[in-house]
Amino acid sequence: MALFSYFCPMNTQFFVDYLKHRLTAKSRHGTHSPFVYKLADEVIYDFAATQDYQTIEKQRKKLLNDDRFITVTDLGAGSHLNKNNRKQVKTIARNALKKPSLAQLLYRLSRYSQPKTLIELGTCLGITTSYFSKACPGAEITTIEGCPQTAAVAQENLNALGCGNVQLLTGNFDHIFPELVKTTPRLDFVYIDGNHRKDATIAYFETCLPKVYEGTMLVFDDIYWSAGMKEAWEQIKSHPDVTVTVDLFWIGLVFFKKGQAKEHFRLKV
Repeated sequence: MALFSYFCPMNTQFFVDYLKHRLTAKSRHGTHSPFVYKLADEVIYDFAATQDYQTIEKQRKKLLNDDRFITVTDLGAGSHLNKNNRKQVKTIARNALKKPSLAQLLYRLSRYSQPKTLIELGTCLGITTSYFSKACPGAEITTIEGCPQTAAVAQENLNALGCGNVQLLTGNFDHIFPELVKTTPRLDFVYIDGNHRKDATIAYFETCLPKVYEGTMLVFDDIYWSAGMKEAWEQIKSHPDVTVTVDLFWIGLVFFKKGQAKEHFRLKV
């Protein structure tokens, strides 16, 4: 995955972290855990194209040429204050959407998990949400977006791609997510993106804990975004209920495999 094409704060520490990861991470062949080897071999390093990829990427191209201006309300990414900015949809698409390789990795991870329920915090323009929808057509997918006008564009994309198994909620994650978890019998797959603050990330993780089980996969985005996000990731890894984590630099995977020794892996992608 190209470093320079990824939307992230481009500071010296970020590059240092990336280089450290590249030097210390393993491939599937350096992984001694049968579970993680299988995950790497069959999911992470499965680069075969699918029709779903092509369909969704055509929609992305439309967004990259969308000249409309919308008012963006930013509830996270390092600030507790609402920030309203006028931006073109194509600018948001270029800077904020997950790159195809990462969105397609999330597609494979969710398909592998075979969730009955899937929750996404941070819809953006709905491209990653569409990948989840196509990967898991039998799942009930709920995605939450803080910005009303961004959510409206996302809904257009979901409708255009026929993602009928997605419910899009608009509002503050801190208010909506805990109530959503309360009404969900158990958490199969949760993708946490959109609010890159340490305290918020830890709070979302702790909100999940009462509903996790052996089959749960939690995915945390941008775990090297900032010093705070790195601290949050280390705190999550050290939690006694967490048994396996996989650090892919761009995202971190968290599993709760009872009876398995606690292990942490770094893999190259």
